[in-house]
Amino acid sequence: MEREAATSPTENGPETDAAAVRRHPALFRAIRRRKNPRLRRSDITVTDEAAVKRAVKAASLGNAMEWFDFGIYAYLAGTIGRVFFPSGSDTAQLLSSFATFAVAFLVRPIGGMVFGPMGDRIGRKKVLALTMILMAIGTAAIGFIPSYDAIGFWSPLLLILFRLLQGFSTGGEYGGASTFIAEYAPDKRRGFFGSFLELGTLAGYTGAAGLVTALTAGLGSDTMDAWGWRIPFLVAAPLGVVGIYLRLRLDDTPAFLKLEDSNVHISEAATAVETTARGDLAKIFRTHWRPLVLCIALVGAYNITDYMLLSYMPTYLSDELDYSESHGLLILVATMVLLMLIINQVGRLSDHFGRRPVLMTGMIGFFVLSAPAFLLVQEGSLLAVSGGMLMLGLSLVCLLGTMSAALPAMFPTNVRYGSLSVGYNLSASLFGGTTPLVITALISVTGSDMMPAYYSMAAALVGVVAVACMKETAQKPLAGSPPSVGTEEEAAELVEAQAPTPKF
Repeated sequence: MEREAATSPTENGPETDAAAVRRHPALFRAIRRRKNPRLRRSDITVTDEAAVKRAVKAASLGNAMEWFDFGIYAYLAGTIGRVFFPSGSDTAQLLSSFATFAVAFLVRPIGGMVFGPMGDRIGRKKVLALTMILMAIGTAAIGFIPSYDAIGFWSPLLLILFRLLQGFSTGGEYGGASTFIAEYAPDKRRGFFGSFLELGTLAGYTGAAGLVTALTAGLGSDTMDAWGWRIPFLVAAPLGVVGIYLRLRLDDTPAFLKLEDSNVHISEAATAVETTARGDLAKIFRTHWRPLVLCIALVGAYNITDYMLLSYMPTYLSDELDYSESHGLLILVATMVLLMLIINQVGRLSDHFGRRPVLMTGMIGFFVLSAPAFLLVQEGSLLAVSGGMLMLGLSLVCLLGTMSAALPAMFPTNVRYGSLSVGYNLSASLFGGTTPLVITALISVTGSDMMPAYYSMAAALVGVVAVACMKETAQKPLAGSPPSVGTEEEAAELVEAQAPTPKF
């Protein structure tokens, strides 16, 4: 204790020595109490269960609609290649389509750098509504683009433009939605409530895959190429309106409102906003670079495995194994429905056992099981393909059910939205959105159908190291925020636990 006190700075800045601590123990105890005051009941946030459920529903449904929009493009990659890039071989068309898929990820970091700090300044709710509006516009607009045969090179040019708008809006989505849920949820149940965000992601992907499968089966390949591919994009507009309505009905998070209330001097507000607007990004990179690097590594490993299974796998089945497009999508839909049934239980496990053990299980699962899973998939039978995808899916759900609670806890409240948006989207841009493109190119160059497995194993190895380096945050308050509990009884217990033991 003396060593710890001896190396800590005093109020005035200089370090103290052990002798001074021994001579004046009462003084230094008072200094420590002043720096780390005991909690008062008014410091503790008691969450309203109904409000938490509304917040989780709005964030998750909005997230589902965002990823429905993104999933449509991934599952129509082959059709989009034929409509917008008609010249060249099938591989060239597919590479062009996936390159356009990846281009949206190039602007995601820019979206994160714009929307993230904005969410820390003006509030989570407003920015999340704005990202939803932009995504709905971008997705619906793709549905109206004339084909290459109608307007020539302007067609793929417009496609790229609206993909960029999609990517820009998505830059503020995950960081904001995960921050929103994390700041509403009580500390002991953050994993459970956070898992609903990725339940929304799976629901969006499942809805997109189901709609594309139904349209392909009902209309046929020729009709889909002619005009049927437009329908899923146009459906996104009314869904976006629903998401905007849900998000605008909510109050901002308790953690943000408390942070906002701490700025007592209204006369300083304009100066503070101007300063943070200029300096937020510099502050994030300068002060929080360690958790930012860790976040990038975790998200990179997670995104490669995620996009490999949820976005690329139907294309792999149809192009490499000659499955029909609808057959591959149906297997993926069945896998995702199963993951949706268990993802909330994974969130509960992360609350009980901790984020690190569950994340480590998922990373090791991908490292060990990727090669056997793809060998099974290459067998080609329905049972073998389903078994291989299930092996990958069970590894992925350990990451899906935990990341949305683990990542926001890495950063303090005043920079959480911005830091997470920057870190998440830099990593997603470099590793996530490029996954289908990289895997397709690797298979084309090497001729090996096992390249997706090797790529996943390399990502998982990075993830194992990152998880080993992260701190455990389960059942602990978010950095920079007071404790958050579910009942008044829990709040009373927290205060009582800090009371000094009476001496007789």
